[in-house]
Amino acid sequence: MENEGLNLPNYTIPEDIQNVVAITTIDRLYNWGRRSSVWPLMFGLACCAIEMIAAQAARYDMARFGMEVMRPTPRQADMMLVSGTVTKKMLPSLIRLYNQMPEPKYVVAMGACASSGGPFKEGYNVVAGIDKFLPVDVYIPGCPPTPQALIAGMIKLQEKIDRQSIKKVRWYDGKKEDANYVPMPILGPDLIDVRRNAEIKQAAAVKEGA
Repeated sequence: MENEGLNLPNYTIPEDIQNVVAITTIDRLYNWGRRSSVWPLMFGLACCAIEMIAAQAARYDMARFGMEVMRPTPRQADMMLVSGTVTKKMLPSLIRLYNQMPEPKYVVAMGACASSGGPFKEGYNVVAGIDKFLPVDVYIPGCPPTPQALIAGMIKLQEKIDRQSIKKVRWYDGKKEDANYVPMPILGPDLIDVRRNAEIKQAAAVKEGA
């Protein structure tokens, strides 16, 4: 939202009443409030978390974006900031936290490890990207990303929020089922995403018939 203003750009308000009157839409007002109070879930996974902590300190001051309130409970959080290497042992806990977050909720993959596995991608215990299980809204490159890169990613998230409309967002579609609910993966020799059961069975049948 340009200059974080509520006024629609095609309406001119006299200068003497600009601080009193605003001409806007419900979507613009709704998104303005949400973009300015995105509360992250308070946890960190690896070295990216150190940069995340630095971004919250006085030098970079995430409070300018309304994101300084890091909540220790998913019930009060709007954004999951995945900051570091996601191991297969840790993934079920992340999915449980994600499912407990109320809508609207967003996921940001911070750094190479959260985005794709990073230098540990070939490791037997590392998930090659959190987007294999959770819907990611913003990717922040780097190993680890600097606090400036994290802030740039947060601005991209704000821009995405600005483009959303109450008529189209999934949390107002009237359905009782959570469209973004992620079932718990099965931890065996490898992680099994139960949403891909049909695909896995089909691939196994083709292999057996070959």
